[in-house]
Order: sequence, then C-alpha cells, then structure tokens
Amino acid sequence: MNLIDAIILGILQGLTEFLPVSSSGHLEIGKALLGLHMKGEESLLFTVIVHFATAAATLVVYRRDVGKLINGLLQFKNNEETQFAGLIILSMIPAGVIGLLFEEQIEALFEGKIAFVGVMLIITGLLLFIADKSKATNKSITPLNAFFIGVAQAIAILPGISRSGATISTSVILGIDREKAARFSFLMVIPVIFGKIILDAGEMIQEVSAVENPTQVPFSVLLAGFATSFLVGIFACNLMISMVKRAQLKYFSFYCFVVGFISIVSYYYY
Repeated sequence: MNLIDAIILGILQGLTEFLPVSSSGHLEIGKALLGLHMKGEESLLFTVIVHFATAAATLVVYRRDVGKLINGLLQFKNNEETQFAGLIILSMIPAGVIGLLFEEQIEALFEGKIAFVGVMLIITGLLLFIADKSKATNKSITPLNAFFIGVAQAIAILPGISRSGATISTSVILGIDREKAARFSFLMVIPVIFGKIILDAGEMIQEVSAVENPTQVPFSVLLAGFATSFLVGIFACNLMISMVKRAQLKYFSFYCFVVGFISIVSYYYY
C-alpha cells in the first residue's frame, strides 16, 4: 500500500461511515479494486486506524454535545445528560446480545455471499425511502424508542445493512424529530466504534505476535489514511445531518437499490 492507496481508502471510509451505505463492505471492495494484497495484520491495522479517525470525526462534530454529556454525568444526578446516556446504553444491548450469541453465524454471512448482501442493500434502500416520506415531528426519544433503534443497529450487523441508515430510518419512522434522530444515531455509535477498535486492536496484536517477521505498514501511509478519513468524515457527518433534516434520504435509497441489484445479478450471471 502506498500513499495514494491510503488516501483513496481514507476518503472511502470517511464518506461511507456516515452516509447510509455499508462502510466495511465499501472499504473491502476498495482494497480489492486497488489490487491490494495485504496480509491479515496489515489490513486489520489500517482498518483500525481509519475507523478510529471517523470516531474522532464524530467527537469533533458533536464536541459540544459530548462535553455537555460528560459534564452532566460527572454531577452524578438524574439529570437530562444521565437520562440520555441511559438511552444510549439501552440502545447498545440488542447488538451486544446478538453479537455474542450468533457470532459464528454472523461471520459466515461475510464469506462472499454477494446475493445476500444485495438483498440487504435493497432492504436498506426501502428503509431510507420510507423514512424520507415520513412526516417531520418534534418527538423526543423514549426508552422504548431507544430499544427499537438498538434492534435496528443489531440488524445492521448483517452485511449490506447500513448502520446509520437503519438507525436513522427507524428513528424517523417512529416519529422522532429528524435532527434528534441523526444526533442520537451518531452519538450512540461512539462507544460501539471504540469498543470495536479495542477488540480489533487486541486481535491485531495477537496476529502480529503469531508472525515471526510481520510486514509493517509505513507510518506515513497510516497517517495519510487517518488524516484523510478524519477530514472527509467531518464533511460527511455534517452532510448527512443536513440531508436528514431536509428529507433527502431517497437519493441514498436509489444508490442502495442500484448496487443491490448489481450485486444480485453479478452473483447469478458471473
């Protein structure tokens, strides 16, 4: 991998992490299209770095909300911030349970099942299209809403289901204010992303230690990937917030329909 490859993949990760398309799938497709034949530990290292960059981008965009949330939690009172943190924790439960109970079954779905991915992309497109047609409201998130949004996030573990697309669409369909829906969707994923980074980092260390002479990705390449993903991520996050508020999710639904259809056709005819 060279600097150009890192920049291209950084742009891809920065865009697809926040836009309602599958980021992990696009990142792997990008590596394949660039002809990168990276070792397992190298690929994992780069993936961890760019995911950390987009998580950092989320913190920058929502820095005031995160700061307010932390200050509220430090007061150790049953205030608005504590209640919001409770909603985030509640939303994380479904994905955690499904991830632990069905880890092997979920991993099997990532073994080149292009037709399945295509179907899931079409389902994502349908969710986005329905959400785009939903009426705007001022409804806030309730504990029951948070749980249902968490279920949507759990379903988004499946390849081809966009996490942001599923959670934002579910929120809007439940009648939640569009801006609040986007805010909750992006804030609820911060602990999930950092948790995944910790797990991936542990796996990466095990893989590297198991190799006698591991090939390391140059620091300049990692830095280029991080910087690009971080900067593009800030742009994409703000873009997504704006498009959700203006009810423009249908454009992403059309994209999911096209890519899903192509995936299904390519599976059966190529």
